[in-house]
Amino acid sequence: MNSCCELKLGEIVRLLDAEVVTGEIDEDCCFKYGAAADLMSDVLAFFVNGSILLTGLANDQVVRTADMVDCRVIVIVRGKRPTPEMIELAKSMNITVLSTRHSLYAASGLLYQAGLAPVLIDRGTA
Repeated sequence: MNSCCELKLGEIVRLLDAEVVTGEIDEDCCFKYGAAADLMSDVLAFFVNGSILLTGLANDQVVRTADMVDCRVIVIVRGKRPTPEMIELAKSMNITVLSTRHSLYAASGLLYQAGLAPVLIDRGTA
């Protein structure tokens, strides 16, 4: 995880009025970067370890991709609900899944405004 904490997971949940669909969370777990993508190929190419992933996709492939890039938190936007299979897979991989009614644009903006830095494609980090 990043040594410089910008936003705690508990605050992310509160800011997004999100539901934790995978159970208990460590509210003090810190994140510095966030990335928003619906193309998992973009996640594979540009993700920075320790970031959270915001996406409109709610399927098993998101969890498998997140695991490959060491992403521990997935935020599903637009009020979409993960499938029971997705939830179980995420739990087995120790990945927290949140669901929020906010759009991808609004959720990203809320987290950016609160101090979560973006992952920049040209340099890999902010």
